[in-house]
This record gives sequence, C-alpha cells and structure tokens, in this order.
Amino acid sequence: MTEEITIYELKKVDLKGATVIDGFPSVGLVSSIAANYLINVLGMELIGIMDSMYFPTVSLVREGKPQNPVRIYASERNGDDSSSDRIVVFISEFQPPANLVKPIAHAMLDWAEDQRCKMMISPEGVVIDREDAPVEQCKDEGVEVYGVASTPWMRELLAKHEVEEFREGVITGVAGVLLNEGHRRDFNVCTLLAEAHPDYPDARAAAKVVEVIDRILLHTPLDAKPLYEEAERIESQLKLIHKQTKTTKVKSEAVPNMYG
Repeated sequence: MTEEITIYELKKVDLKGATVIDGFPSVGLVSSIAANYLINVLGMELIGIMDSMYFPTVSLVREGKPQNPVRIYASERNGDDSSSDRIVVFISEFQPPANLVKPIAHAMLDWAEDQRCKMMISPEGVVIDREDAPVEQCKDEGVEVYGVASTPWMRELLAKHEVEEFREGVITGVAGVLLNEGHRRDFNVCTLLAEAHPDYPDARAAAKVVEVIDRILLHTPLDAKPLYEEAERIESQLKLIHKQTKTTKVKSEAVPNMYG
C-alpha cells in the first residue's frame, strides 16, 4: 500500500540536513500540540501534502482556505550559515487506522531520505497512571521526558543533551514504525516520550518535549511559555469539571432511591 501514499511538493525547498518532526496524533495529543506550536512560532511555510485514497474525505477550512488532512511545513534557516537547522513538520488531525500506519511511516522516511534530511523526531505521550489524583497534584509532580533512538549517533546526541534513555516499554503507531524502520535503514530517528494524560490534550507534556527539541536543535531558539499557559487554562477547566462532577455526585447520593 506504500505506493498508494503520495507526497506532493507544493514548493521546492532545499532540505539537506533538516530535522523532520512527526506530528501525527499521539497520547495526550503531545505530537499534535508540539507540531502545531513549532509551525506557528517558527512561521513555517506549507511546502507539501501527503495524500491517499484511504485518507478521510474531508477538507479542513481555515481562514477561508482548504487544507489537506496531512500537510508538510518547513521553516527558514536561522541565520546565513548553510549548516543551521531547518525544521520540517508533518502535521495531521486524524489518527491513522492500523492499515495505514506502516505505509505512512515508510513514505515519510522515503521522502526524508530523498530530501537528504538529517534526522526525524517523534514527540509522543506515554500514559501515566494517576486516575485518582487531582489536577493540581499532577501538575506539582512535574513531567519527565525520555528518549529512544534508532542509531548510535542519535543515542549519543540524546545523551549529550541529557535526555534520559527509555529502557523498557512499547511504542506504537507511526512513531514505533519510524523507530524500527530507522534502525533497519540506519537512518537517525528518535522518539521523545513525555509523561502525558490520555484523557485530554496535555499541553504541559508537549511543552516539555518542545524544550528538549530546543536543546537538541541548537540553532533554533524556542520559547515554550505559551504552551505552559495553555496547560494552565486546560487544568483550570478540568479542575472546574472535577468540582462540578463531585458536587453532582453528592447531590445524586442524597436523593432517595425511588425504586427500592
């Protein structure tokens, strides 16, 4: 099915040495939030789309313009140095069904190799088990970020920037296939895993990943503060919902059982 995934270049850009970011949805929407933030803060330009007859039959309309379900954006180089980092982002709002995960990952890597990109990073969420903990407690515990890489060079890069290695576990979806295929092809791929809540968009986890990307891509100054502010807003909403739910439960328990 890989041949039925097509990448159309809307603008020809020199991407030699670029870093590709995987922005397909993940746990806590960590990858989507991080990818969208990078696109906005770096003023990235739409340079291509990925399409397939198996993709959702939708058009995302923003500011009166139709957009494909999977889009490719690229940043400008920072400075005049040709070795400075350029970031490319694959972004999508839909979760690929199982039969499309491998074709999408293979198409991304094929394209990255053709463009002579340097490496690929997948921001991901890893589920944390804090079902009964209140929002403010989860906030105080902080968020850890772990990394796993496909090549020795990538592992050294993560170690250099003090990213703790992800030693045991399972990585699924596009990120998992990218790691396996990167290992097979000897192409530099890494997954950055942030502890995230699976039940709502976790902007704090995404912010932590953005900070790690900032450390790795030395020529790309990023400020994750707006993501933390977004996390505060989300947490305030969840705290209110939690309070309202608790109040409703108490009132419900106070009502006599009319049916024996």
